Amino acid sequence: MNTMNGNDLIALGYRPAKWFAEALEHINENSLDENQITAYLEQFKQPELIPLHETAKDFVINIRAEHESENDNVEKVINTMKVLMKTPTLVAGAIMPDACPTGPAGQIPVGGVVVAKNAIHPGFHSADICCSVMLTDFGKADPKEVLDAAHSITHFGYGGRPRGEQMEMSQELMDAFRANDFLNDEKLISIARSHMGTQGDGNHFLFVGISKNTGNTMLVTHHGSRAPGAALYDKGMKVANQFRIENSPETLRENAWIPYDSEEGKSYWKALQLIRTWTKENHISIHDATLHKLGIEKEDRYWNEHNFVFKDGDLFYHAKGATPLDDKFMPDITGPRLIPLNMSEPVLIVKGTTNERNLGFAPHGAGRNFSRSQHKKSLAHKTIEEVFEEETKGLDVRFFTNEIDISELPTAYKSAKNVRAQIEEYGLCEVLDEVMPYGCIMAGDVQKNAPWKKKKKFRK
Repeated sequence: MNTMNGNDLIALGYRPAKWFAEALEHINENSLDENQITAYLEQFKQPELIPLHETAKDFVINIRAEHESENDNVEKVINTMKVLMKTPTLVAGAIMPDACPTGPAGQIPVGGVVVAKNAIHPGFHSADICCSVMLTDFGKADPKEVLDAAHSITHFGYGGRPRGEQMEMSQELMDAFRANDFLNDEKLISIARSHMGTQGDGNHFLFVGISKNTGNTMLVTHHGSRAPGAALYDKGMKVANQFRIENSPETLRENAWIPYDSEEGKSYWKALQLIRTWTKENHISIHDATLHKLGIEKEDRYWNEHNFVFKDGDLFYHAKGATPLDDKFMPDITGPRLIPLNMSEPVLIVKGTTNERNLGFAPHGAGRNFSRSQHKKSLAHKTIEEVFEEETKGLDVRFFTNEIDISELPTAYKSAKNVRAQIEEYGLCEVLDEVMPYGCIMAGDVQKNAPWKKKKKFRK
C-alpha cells in the first residue's frame, strides 16, 4: 500500500486536526490495511460541525442616539450585535449606553455584554484583560498633595519599569503562574514583574477628586493587565481558533471559543483568575505607595473590573466594557462599583441589581462616537494647546510624557450627561455618590517622541 497522507484522511471524511500526524505515523509504520485503518480511525471520530444560529439570539438595546452625530455609532453597534449573536454558544446579550463599535460587523462592541454556555471567548475580553478601576479614600488629604505624590510613583507608557524602580510581584502569584499551563512562561513572568506598578497608555488614567457626599479626597486608577494579560490573550486566541477550525469553521475567527469542559478551558479559566489577581495587585501597589509617601492610612477601598469574563454555573458572561453589578460576579466584593466618565466629569459610585434589561451589568464609562483620528481631524482648526486650555479649564490635568493627547480630552467621548440620562431611563443602576474631579494623569501622546522614531531620525 502507498504511504498515506493528510489528503487521504480528508478524503475519508475527516477534518484536519492535531491528531493527523500521530495517526499517519501509526498507519504508515504498521502498514495497516483498509479494514485495520477503518478500525484504528474509529477513535478519532469527529463530532458534527457546529453551525451558526440561523437567526441572531435576542439582545437588549440600552442605547439610543441623542444627537445626529450619534446615529452612525448606534447603528453600527446594533448591526455588529446582530451578526455577533449568531455565534453558536451565545444565549443572551445586551448593549449599554456607552457602546461603540470596535471593528467589522460581528465583533463585540465596547459596552457589549454577551452570555455564552460552557464557553470562554478570548476575543470578547480582548488583549486588555481585566481592565478595571480601583478607588482609595484618602480622607481629608489635600487633593494636590495626593496627585503630586501619585505622579511621583505611577508609571505610564510602553513597557515596564526600569530595573531599580520595579514594584514587587508577590512570590505566591509567581508560583501560581508557573503552575498554570497558559502562564508557565518565564519570559511572561519576567514581563509581569517589570510591569507591576504601570498603567500603560490610551484611556488609562490616575484620577484625584472629592467625594460629593463626604468631602474626602479619592484616588482612582484605571488600567488592565498590561503585557502579561496581552500574552495570555494571544495564547488563548490560538487555542480557541484551533477549536473553531475543528468544530465550527463558520464562526468568525474573532468569536472563537474554548469549551469550558475541555482541559484547555479549565486551565484558561484559572489563568484568567490569576491575571485578575495580578491586575488587582498592580492597582494596590500604586495606591499603597502613594498612601505610604504621604504617611496616610486609607479610610476605604473598592474596585471592579469592567472588561472580563464572569461565571455563573454553566453560563459565562463576557463584559467588553461593562461594569458588573451582581455580587455573584465578584468573589472579593468590598463595596459599590465605579463608572468613570471623562477627566472633567465625576467618577460615579453606583450600585444595582440584575434585571431583565441589564443582565447584571451597567455601563463602564462614556464611550466614543468617533475614532481617535476622526476626533483629531475635527479639531485641526485649533492648536493642541488651545484645545487643551479650553477642555481642562479649572482642572489639574497632566500627561506623563509631557505630550498632550487631545484624543483623550473630554470632547473625544460621548456626552456624559446623555450616558447618565440613559442609565436612569433604562433602569441600569443607581448613583450613590460622585467623585468630583480635581485633576488626573494620563500617558499622553506616547507616539510623538517614541524612542524608535528618534532612532529613525538619527539614521537619516
